Amino acid sequence: MEHRISIIDYVERGSSLYIQLEVQDAETEKQFREEVRFLDDLLYGELVHPEKSPLSESCRTAVIAYLKNHFNR
Repeated sequence: MEHRISIIDYVERGSSLYIQLEVQDAETEKQFREEVRFLDDLLYGELVHPEKSPLSESCRTAVIAYLKNHFNR
């Protein structure tokens, strides 16, 4: 099973991009619905934070890669 990432909604305000997403972590079989944000090219939020994220490491890195690719940041 693969990690599933769905963008629910997003809004751009100046150099900030706020993203509401839903993530299904294939390793833990848990689902999360959180908000993250880009400030210029930097991604912020507990969901993607290396020490605070509830996601498995492989899912966290997959979410980061997906969002950077999807929003060209």
